[in-house]
Amino acid sequence: MQKVTSTPADDSACGWYHLSGPREPRPSHSGKKNTRWTVVGAGYTGLAAARQLALNFPDQEIVLVEAQEVGFGTAGRNAGFAIDLPHDIGADDYIGDIETAKATLQLNLLGQSILRNIVEEHSIDCAMRASGKYQAAVESRGLAVLDAYRRGLDKLGQQYEVIEGGDLPEHIGTRFYKRALYTPGTILVQPSALVKGLADSLPGNVTLYERTPITEVEYGKKVVLGHAQGQIITDKLILANNAFGMRFGFLRRSMLPVFLYASLSRPLSTHEQKALGGKEFWGVIPADPFGSTVRRTHDNRILIRNSFSFNPDGRPKPQVLARMAKRHRLSFQRRFPMLPDVGFDYTWSGSLALSQNHEGFFGQLGPNVYGALCCNGLGITRGTVTGTLLANWIAGKSNGLVEHLLRSPGPKAAPPEPFLSLGVNATLWWGQKMAGLES
Repeated sequence: MQKVTSTPADDSACGWYHLSGPREPRPSHSGKKNTRWTVVGAGYTGLAAARQLALNFPDQEIVLVEAQEVGFGTAGRNAGFAIDLPHDIGADDYIGDIETAKATLQLNLLGQSILRNIVEEHSIDCAMRASGKYQAAVESRGLAVLDAYRRGLDKLGQQYEVIEGGDLPEHIGTRFYKRALYTPGTILVQPSALVKGLADSLPGNVTLYERTPITEVEYGKKVVLGHAQGQIITDKLILANNAFGMRFGFLRRSMLPVFLYASLSRPLSTHEQKALGGKEFWGVIPADPFGSTVRRTHDNRILIRNSFSFNPDGRPKPQVLARMAKRHRLSFQRRFPMLPDVGFDYTWSGSLALSQNHEGFFGQLGPNVYGALCCNGLGITRGTVTGTLLANWIAGKSNGLVEHLLRSPGPKAAPPEPFLSLGVNATLWWGQKMAGLES
């Protein structure tokens, strides 16, 4: 047996999780179970893979294993942007190779469509709204990014609107930003509510086990997954656990577990809503990748998300939350001086699986083992579509998008420690310093 040396253990104060509708977690696994299919990780990718496998093999049981509770982990901790457009930060115009960008757009649109159909079919209450997004800047570096991205969108033939700073209060209330690029295709959601709803609407031949962290694995003609209360013996294993896939022996040093931090305010009073002005529901992403993501939510709260840390074991550092909350308070005060008495109800961390070359993995990892891993911060749409297409490919169904994903070189291996931590931490420190007021 190969030991799985680190398992998910997120901090307890995720606002999205606590404000989403309650659900009864499925029981943990115990004893010994033999099955044809096992998916590890019940985030967007794993839920999509399990759902599509169940549809492709309606007479077979699909086992889905989640280390924590559904909606509590990474998938329920992001900012809730289901983005349609490609956003390649490694390219000068944020679009890069036009054929790759077109394929990425198709993938993202398909991911959105899959989610929208499930939400509508099962009446999932997750505040899903096709509201678009504002990509906003205040520093010269951020303004240059907007100009480059605008040129890239022109090349891709995509719709956008340039909104100057003087007009932005009509949209988002604050006068903080100098310019924004509005694109209409983004869908905003309450992420934890969405994940819970996706889990509770799985087909009947999916068996979900929660609070079952896998602690050891043995590969062979069958794959044996060990945990504290027993074993799951499976013919085929699908890994949908992002950076924790490395703990299962694959893609070592290729995914970087980078944590982002978020705070969610208390609800705004009627007087405070009037003082803020603007639209009642919106989302802003920063032009500078190291800046702040900001949302006004369906329940009239303000979300601030910024600040990074590199946690090589993929687990959070709860002791840093107080420091991050102070940073969020400063970011809030800069943007919303008209709301001086609005405090935060929640502050939490959530992880991203990033790669140096901005590529993910899709396909076969080894005998009887498959994976869709490393979403590079676009888990809602990317995870949904790659999980779905991986299940189709395993079932012998392919198309141009599947072939595109299979052609990816995959995430590039990073240097060994201590050089890895030194390099990543230096990059994060410098990026956040250069972001200036964007943070």
